Amino acid sequence: MEKFQAKSSNFRQIIKESFEKQTFLSLIGAKLTKVSPGEIEIEVEDNKKLYQQDGFFHAGVTSTLADVSMGYAALSLASDNSRVLTTEFKINLLSPAVGDKLIARSKVVKFGKILKICKSSVFSKSKEEKLCAISTGTMIISLGDN
Repeated sequence: MEKFQAKSSNFRQIIKESFEKQTFLSLIGAKLTKVSPGEIEIEVEDNKKLYQQDGFFHAGVTSTLADVSMGYAALSLASDNSRVLTTEFKINLLSPAVGDKLIARSKVVKFGKILKICKSSVFSKSKEEKLCAISTGTMIISLGDN
C-alpha cells in the first residue's frame, strides 16, 4: 500500500479537535488511539449499553467506528481548513463483535483529486484480536464551511 505524506503539519491537532466535537463518539466512549498520515485507529471499550439483543456490540457501533476512522484517515492527508464527508461506505460483518474492546484500523487506499477511497478493518479483542468486520468507503474533502 502507498505511503502517504500529510499536507498539513497540524493534521494530528485538526483530527483531535474534530474528534472531540463529535458528541456521538463521546457517548459511545470512542478513543482516538493512532493518528498518522493516511492511517487512523479508534477504540471503544466494552460497554453493555452498546450491545444488541444477543450480547455483543451492536452493528451500529461497529459501522460507526469503521466510517469515522476511514473519514479521519482521509482527513489526515488533507490541507488545513479541510472538512471530510462520507459519500458511501459498505461493511461486511464477519463475526459477532464480542470482547473487551472494538478496534477500527483504517487506511487510505487511493487519495484522488476528488474522491478518497479508504479501507477499515474492525477487530474485537479479548485475549486476542478477531477480525469482525471489513469496510470500504468513499470520502470527499472540502475546504472551509461547505
